[in-house]
Amino acid sequence: MKILVVGGGGREHAICYACAKSAKADKIYCAPGNAGISEFAECVNIGAMEFDKLVAFAKEKEIDLTIVGMDDPLVGGLVDRFEEAGLRVFGPRANAAIIEGSKAFSKELMKKYNIPTAAYETFTDAEAAMDYLKTSKYPIVLKADGLALGKGVLICNTVEEAMEGVKTIMLDKKFGDSGNKMVVEEFLTGREISVLSFVDGKTIKIMSSAQDHKRAGDGDTGLNTGGMGNFSPSPFYTAEVDDFCKKYIYQATVDAMKAEGREFKGVIFFGLMLTEDGPRVLEYNARFGDPEAQVVLPRLKNDIIDVFNACIDGTLDSVDLQFEDNACVCVILASDGYPVSYEKGKIISGLENFKGKDDYFCFHSGTKFDGDNIVTNGGRVLGITAVGSTLKEARAKAYEATEWVQFDNKYMRHDIGRSIDEAE
Repeated sequence: MKILVVGGGGREHAICYACAKSAKADKIYCAPGNAGISEFAECVNIGAMEFDKLVAFAKEKEIDLTIVGMDDPLVGGLVDRFEEAGLRVFGPRANAAIIEGSKAFSKELMKKYNIPTAAYETFTDAEAAMDYLKTSKYPIVLKADGLALGKGVLICNTVEEAMEGVKTIMLDKKFGDSGNKMVVEEFLTGREISVLSFVDGKTIKIMSSAQDHKRAGDGDTGLNTGGMGNFSPSPFYTAEVDDFCKKYIYQATVDAMKAEGREFKGVIFFGLMLTEDGPRVLEYNARFGDPEAQVVLPRLKNDIIDVFNACIDGTLDSVDLQFEDNACVCVILASDGYPVSYEKGKIISGLENFKGKDDYFCFHSGTKFDGDNIVTNGGRVLGITAVGSTLKEARAKAYEATEWVQFDNKYMRHDIGRSIDEAE
């Protein structure tokens, strides 16, 4: 089979790695890809939002299966365009990807179908939002309605912070048109868990749990980022939590989307908060998380091409989804200053240390070739990842491997997975 992966970050690197393990993948392309992805795939200089060029390329190369990794093209309708062109593609159509594309939609869906989530209100008028926030209970959460690279969420501890937050999202439009509508949400406390799932429109199969670290600094300080590290499985995702979510959240979400005429095929990412009153849905994503994919896919036992095809064909119920009985930890090496401002073009050294190792991975998020050198090309640069028999072992190995790679302005958190130690 000829495979095309759309995207150019760490998630797409992990997808390309998983596809390359399949005997069914004869040739893999990635658009636009990055320097690390080129190990597994031929990178094509086409952007993820260049729909006409992507369709033309898939036809020219007679691509058998396209996997859309990123949220923007999914929400923008790339899957619809491929299907209209008679091309086989993995991912939700635009009318289903709205589950991520609009936070207001997803909150209204959960409310209508009694899926446990935080109390909320939705606003399109900044003044009305400010009036509401003057009498609200704090802390409180403000969310830009649309896509914002994982950064459009503000936690406000005071009325003053909330007023500034409304200004940031709705008036200054820091997150662009995503701030035309805003969700004000009850602040939930507890442990945050990520659960990815495969969906074929009617059947849902849960992948192994993971736990993300969104804040830029150690101790969960600083600004929200796209993710500074992750580990899988989460020791806090117990059998009891799993039973509750299967009963009230997972299948209920798939059924709700089908009932709304928005059949979902692809990956649903459930962002969960484990509160004292039970699990609550914080958010949905319509694709693999980043860096969740980097810690979940290396543990997948199945041939991922078979799973993708089952989702497309509506035969996921026949798949016995299995994961290795091990653990995986990913530590993001970022450019100092991320997520605000940072320099690019720094030469990366030490990447050869990962060659020939099957328990260490270096997933590229923001890199490119500059002549013979691989250089930094983003805020999040590399996802240094390791598997181990236990989470503690995987964590130690991942941090060991962060020392193998060097570049100017290299920055990372030093406490990824520290809650593992608490659990054990």
